[in-house]
Amino acid sequence: MSYDPTVALDFFRSAGKPVSVPKSKVIFSEKEGRSLFGKANHKIYFVLDGEVDLLHGKRPIGSVKKGEIFGELAAITNAPRTATATAKVDCTLIALDHDEFDRGLASKPGFALMLMSLLIARLRETIARLTAAGELGDGAGLHESATFDAERLAELVSGMANDPPIYYQQGRQIVAEGSKAVLMYAVVKGRVAVSIGGKVVERLGPGGAFGEAALVDPSPRLASAVAETDCELQPINRTAFLTLVKTSPQFASGVLSSLAQRLQFLTQRLQ
Repeated sequence: MSYDPTVALDFFRSAGKPVSVPKSKVIFSEKEGRSLFGKANHKIYFVLDGEVDLLHGKRPIGSVKKGEIFGELAAITNAPRTATATAKVDCTLIALDHDEFDRGLASKPGFALMLMSLLIARLRETIARLTAAGELGDGAGLHESATFDAERLAELVSGMANDPPIYYQQGRQIVAEGSKAVLMYAVVKGRVAVSIGGKVVERLGPGGAFGEAALVDPSPRLASAVAETDCELQPINRTAFLTLVKTSPQFASGVLSSLAQRLQFLTQRLQ
């Protein structure tokens, strides 16, 4: 699903209001904890009119034009900003905080799927660049990721036409990089290692999820997954996945968080 500014505008207008920003005004700063629109730095923005410059340190890394969004990674993950955003000209922006973003997801779930597609495209691009540069690393020092509360996820999928839990013994491969996908998985018990090109890039404990990218984007799987311990996994098929995105903003937010965290981690390796 490609980016559609009409879908984005509809989403932002459903939960936020336009704000005028004068030329040269800093909207948010790299690693800074405050923002023009409130105490927290973790907001996502839509450019209703004007243009915004983005800088990493003192180096220009791009600009955001009318109809585009920015600030989504920090907004989704609560991580520090990795760039400074400044109004290049007089601008009109719509900014959403976490509560507003979740309200928007509840009323406009199509935006969540579109944003997932954007993050997945950036993941694929980042992985390709890291692979070409030999910078994927060996997985040393990775922490266990947990996107969902395991019990809450079980509640969400209960009662749906879904697959029963699957059990994998330690060392068994769960999915293979490059294969066709029909399921995503949430870890109920145990630990899973996710690897790209034979190198571990993530470890998932209970509440962690993987395989969602291939349900949004029908391209082959981005990574392989192996049971590092005996595991219990909750599979989620595409029909159930789409239903959960449309009916549960918490699930949609969790999937977005999982994708954004992976993108941030891999992007840091490029930097």
